[in-house]
Amino acid sequence: MYYFLFTLLFLAIVLGFSLISSYYGKLRAEEKKLDKIKSKWGKPVNTRRNFDLIKTYLNADKGWDRLPDVTAEDIDLKSVFNYIDRTSSKPGKQYLYKKLHFPETNREKLLELDAKVEAINKDRPNRELIELQLSKLNNTYAYYIADLFLKTHESMFVPIMNFYIRFVPLVIVALVVSLVVYPNPISILLLLFFVGYNVVLHYANKKKISAYTNSLPQLLIMHNVAVWLVKHSGLEDNEAVKNSLKNLLGLKRSLSIINLESKLINGAGDLSYAVFQLIKTLFLLEPRIYASSIKHIEKYREDIELVYQYIAEIDMLVAIQSVREGLPYYSKPQFIATDAQMNITDLYHPLIDKCVTNSLYTRADKGALITGSNMSGKTTFIKAIAVNTLLAQTLFTSCTREYKAPFLKIQTSIKTSDSIEEQKSYFQAQAQSILTIMSRSNEVEQVKSLVIIDEIFRGTNTIERIAAAKSVLSYITANQNFVFVSTHDLELAELLDEDFAIYSFEDSKSGAVLVFDYKLKEGLLKSRNGIAILESMGYPDSVIEDANIVSERMMLKYME
Repeated sequence: MYYFLFTLLFLAIVLGFSLISSYYGKLRAEEKKLDKIKSKWGKPVNTRRNFDLIKTYLNADKGWDRLPDVTAEDIDLKSVFNYIDRTSSKPGKQYLYKKLHFPETNREKLLELDAKVEAINKDRPNRELIELQLSKLNNTYAYYIADLFLKTHESMFVPIMNFYIRFVPLVIVALVVSLVVYPNPISILLLLFFVGYNVVLHYANKKKISAYTNSLPQLLIMHNVAVWLVKHSGLEDNEAVKNSLKNLLGLKRSLSIINLESKLINGAGDLSYAVFQLIKTLFLLEPRIYASSIKHIEKYREDIELVYQYIAEIDMLVAIQSVREGLPYYSKPQFIATDAQMNITDLYHPLIDKCVTNSLYTRADKGALITGSNMSGKTTFIKAIAVNTLLAQTLFTSCTREYKAPFLKIQTSIKTSDSIEEQKSYFQAQAQSILTIMSRSNEVEQVKSLVIIDEIFRGTNTIERIAAAKSVLSYITANQNFVFVSTHDLELAELLDEDFAIYSFEDSKSGAVLVFDYKLKEGLLKSRNGIAILESMGYPDSVIEDANIVSERMMLKYME
């Protein structure tokens, strides 16, 4: 008996020492986090991102105004997100990723967003403390908070199992007490049986309920972070959030065991945390929490979602300012309601280091045909237009000196490829993609489209490609959409002369080296570099000479 009491006393002392050590460890960890927050401001965060978990919040919304998946792929939206993502929390990442998939068409909402960005970032020391609070939700399990309100949860345990989970801890305690008072083999055997069965039950169900139970500590952390932000963020009109936080107090009290764990979770190597994990296993605390909390979570789903959105939006607001201050320069877009024109000054692509800038002016009744030699920059340029239109209508930020345009739907056909499984050729795949664009860009659409097409109808013979491309592009432009198309077909430029403005990217040759200036010029392409590339690769001189003769004959036809 004395040995047992001594063991309990020893464990209590060790646990107390561990808690004190954990407290001071947390203080030191917070100081390091704050230094890291200061050092990373205005810079891209190079880290691996789990898009399967990030897109959970996005995938729950199938709204009609969502950016098409093909467009997200065409403009490398994941890479754009990797550059923009300066968030400190997992909910912030999910919220920002979804934001980038829903271009806004309401000026007032974007102005409201910008006002919040200004308010949350006006006090730098306070903003850094906000980031410190948000970083408490940077645990991977914080991704699963969204599941608490996105999904309907039903208990996986039958009633008899719920009864066992609820009362077996009392049985174990009673057996331990009986052994202290009167040691006997029956109590030992029963204790070993229940302990063994509980260990098996714990690990057999751990994987099935882990996403749910592991999100509950994060839910409590989220509540605490939200309480702090309501007091210190500087944002107003948060009465609804305050009410939701009050409603969640009852849930927080019912999860007192989880609350204790969240205080011990400083590190999995801590002895106190290890002891707590042992207690959780022996007493089936995770299944018990799972069984008892499901009905409470279902009751408070709307409150959980509101608090989640409040925190995640604040994280996004801070990230937007970090992006802005890290860019070479940026502008806040001006959206034109009546005059259908696009006027962009010194446009650049945010993912291209030291990107050469270009300006453009175009109207909805006249498209832009971009000709250019290989590697001259025409595809990067049209992608930059799409990316900046998206950033303007989501984050109220553009990588330009000036951005003036109407609200637009972004539609693209850039990365189309053939499909062996569906037995589609490249031409068929792009034809289907462009048909979709045409159906969403007709004259009855209130919000007009920004249409980006790279190498239209590549994959079929020249005559039919040019004929089909001319008809399609004239149709889309006639419906007052902004159309940017890259092509190598000089014949297409001739046919579209009345409906399209012609631009080109060119190159020059310095010895054996091709030189690109990546500057957009008015007029038709005057040179091609395909043969020069073959020459630099070592093709036979006779082939190069013959190719140049044929090329010059064909160029004379279209340059007269």
